[in-house]
Amino acid sequence: MKEYLEKLPKDLQEILHLIGKLAAEMDMPAYLVGGFVRDLILGVDNFDLDIVIEGDGIAFAEKLGEKFNAKITRHRRFGTATLALAHKLKIDGSPLLTIDLESIRKIDIATARKEIYPHPASLPEVTPGCLEDDAFRRDFTINAMAISISGKNYGKLVDIFNGKADLAHKKIRVLHDLSFVDDPTRILRAIRFEQRFNFRIEPHTLKLLQKSCREKALNSVEPQRLRDELVLVLKEYDPVRQVNRVRKLSGFTFMHPRLTLSDKQLELLKGISREISWFERQYAHRRQLESWLVYLIGMLDVLKLAQVRDFCRRFAFPSGVKKRILSFKDLSPRIIKNLCGKNIKPSQIFQALEPLSYEVLIALKAKYRNICLQKNIQVFFKEFNGLRPHTKGEDLRKLGIEPGPHYKKIFDSLLKARLNGKVKTKEEEIALITKLTKKGS
Repeated sequence: MKEYLEKLPKDLQEILHLIGKLAAEMDMPAYLVGGFVRDLILGVDNFDLDIVIEGDGIAFAEKLGEKFNAKITRHRRFGTATLALAHKLKIDGSPLLTIDLESIRKIDIATARKEIYPHPASLPEVTPGCLEDDAFRRDFTINAMAISISGKNYGKLVDIFNGKADLAHKKIRVLHDLSFVDDPTRILRAIRFEQRFNFRIEPHTLKLLQKSCREKALNSVEPQRLRDELVLVLKEYDPVRQVNRVRKLSGFTFMHPRLTLSDKQLELLKGISREISWFERQYAHRRQLESWLVYLIGMLDVLKLAQVRDFCRRFAFPSGVKKRILSFKDLSPRIIKNLCGKNIKPSQIFQALEPLSYEVLIALKAKYRNICLQKNIQVFFKEFNGLRPHTKGEDLRKLGIEPGPHYKKIFDSLLKARLNGKVKTKEEEIALITKLTKKGS
């Protein structure tokens, strides 16, 4: 496997050699594991370093953190730690040995461990173990490989469960028959990897997965874990394909009883995919879309407003995410009707759409195929989004207008006039302000 490691970016190779050197000094064998190894063999870029230590992983992380002057986050219950690296790494604080990091920002370090699940779908109980124990707790054979990065075995592949062969044959295979019982979220992960790499879930694993789906195993998983797995599904390269596969194998009633995802809903998600592509082509310079959220808004469209509120509360979505989801469901029919009209004024378009996030606007554009609504949203993005008057508060003070609540009314009037084409320049805005103040408005 040395030839694979030698293809990595130079800064990453230096980091691995330094980790291996420290592991040898501390007599704690170190291994690259998990998705990093899988993607390295597949030739897919993945710079999320996942290191397993046969020994005390947290003690190793602390020593490595001192050497790299990195911030450490410890998770003592699981024997893991994460190092956050600076852009320019000074080894041991020495200015003579620095690494400019381009490919990596964090390192996850874990103690090699055994896991026991007290009951199905629970978090595991963890005890220290060896590399083989650590490999056995993985979800699939393709994620259970390791590469030694310390001592004389540097670059040696450790493949206890023949994961490399499954990679070659494009198979998703569990390590044991209770895999989906212990952790039902592996159902969603199996589908993610199958669709991402265009692999197939091998027959025995598929039978075990289907059995767990029939027994509604995902219903036993705590909501926050389900939320995180769903978000990962929606962040994949082709979320519609992912969602359709989940729909066929397990459905989404584990998220909500009415989340059946009909063919009509699937068409909405396809429409969302097209609109996201349109936005990214037209407005690459704008704030990047949280595409997964647009897909989630589309999935939840079948639910009523009160049900969406309960959904957001149950799965503990952050307030900003919750606000955007609910703002889509809470759009009044009157606003939609106005946006579908031919004679709506620019100021009305702005008033309706400016408070909404990009994610909500894209979902709106995907759901309503009315020609006028489509045109109005496009005009908003092209001309109105973020539009403000040329005149500032300082200009009003120079005109002798004392600060107060009336400032907002003045700016609202200026903006409305500018949107409707009555004023264009700052001079015209000042003239309008003078006219308004003379009338005592």
